[in-house]
Amino acid sequence: MTKNSEANKRMPAPDDRQALLTELRRCKMARSPHAYVRGNTERFYEWVIEANGDSLPHGPAIWICGDCHTGNLGPIANAKGKVEIQIRDLDQTVIGNPVHDVVRLGLSLATAARGSSLSGLNVVRMIEALAAGYESAFAGEVIDIKRPEPVHVTMKEAVRRSWQHLARERIDDLHPAIPLGKRFWPLARDERKAIEALFADEDIASLPTSLKGRKDSGEVVVLDAAYWVKGCSSLGRLRYAVLLDVDGGVVEGDDLCLMDIKEGVKPAAPRYDDVAMPRDNALRVLEGARNLSPYLGERMRAARLLDRGVVIRELLPQDMKLEIEELGKDDAMHVAHYLAAVVGKAHARQMDDATKREWRAELGRNRSKTIDAPLWLWNSIVQLVSNHEAGYLEHCRRYATGT
Repeated sequence: MTKNSEANKRMPAPDDRQALLTELRRCKMARSPHAYVRGNTERFYEWVIEANGDSLPHGPAIWICGDCHTGNLGPIANAKGKVEIQIRDLDQTVIGNPVHDVVRLGLSLATAARGSSLSGLNVVRMIEALAAGYESAFAGEVIDIKRPEPVHVTMKEAVRRSWQHLARERIDDLHPAIPLGKRFWPLARDERKAIEALFADEDIASLPTSLKGRKDSGEVVVLDAAYWVKGCSSLGRLRYAVLLDVDGGVVEGDDLCLMDIKEGVKPAAPRYDDVAMPRDNALRVLEGARNLSPYLGERMRAARLLDRGVVIRELLPQDMKLEIEELGKDDAMHVAHYLAAVVGKAHARQMDDATKREWRAELGRNRSKTIDAPLWLWNSIVQLVSNHEAGYLEHCRRYATGT
């Protein structure tokens, strides 16, 4: 879009960022209904409550993703280099109702299907597959589910990636500096000073040295840092890319690492009453990650930066999001089943056997003769697709007219 192209040509001073970030976020959300769903978590929960009220099952109190769309799932590496498909973004994580993750994933898949010109019948079959995949995680036995082709391709790419791939993708360069431009903006003096002080802290500095193949005692030096224009719903909060040298080598990227610093903000996802969660939003994100995505959680730290809670992690070459912008009808059901099973596994690991059995029995209720999925799930997705389509068109009208 012309507006976005013009916006990207401008690189604002730190004091002038907010207006441009707001404009970029609006532009991203206007690109497609699927993008609108991904960038509109607050409105999603407003619509869920308006449309369903108390009709959704009251699931067990566990950590949920809170923003479980397809882009927030993907390959994640642990500190030892092993890679699995897990939830990769926990900004909205709370102790809440697990059905919210199921409905959010179903809505994301349904809008991707509609954007791919799949028929309504295909969407019905996808939701049935989603229900079956999610329920399979509570069956009491570990089932090895074959990855569908779109997921398999992403996983193969993730496993073979190196630092050079990450550098070219994230910073367009292999040299030890972050190039300023449309994705990276200059820092204010106080931001740079605060970031250097952050990595002088022994606990934070131990994060990049904890990975396989690095010395625990390696010295960590900040080579460069920039404000990172990244994401959609996160645009407008603190977000920094930091390039570190570990142990002073800087030889062909072997001793470089790219850190992501992200502000933790108040979640839109509703939490259960009378549950204990960290009040600090960065600590909340960290705790949710450790429960839902252990590969990611073990590689994260929570800290304070410029008097705000932030989450810090190293970006590894294997960390990728699933790009499910288009779905073929042959893959749609397999993708829905597989991703729902991944989410179910993240939920199930927090439950004892009795709770798993009870939750699986609850999920099996309220079926009809016309669709092999709970009616609350189907009705929620039908209503939400309708609401989001209307909201998306109105968003586009407002964006086009500058209102």
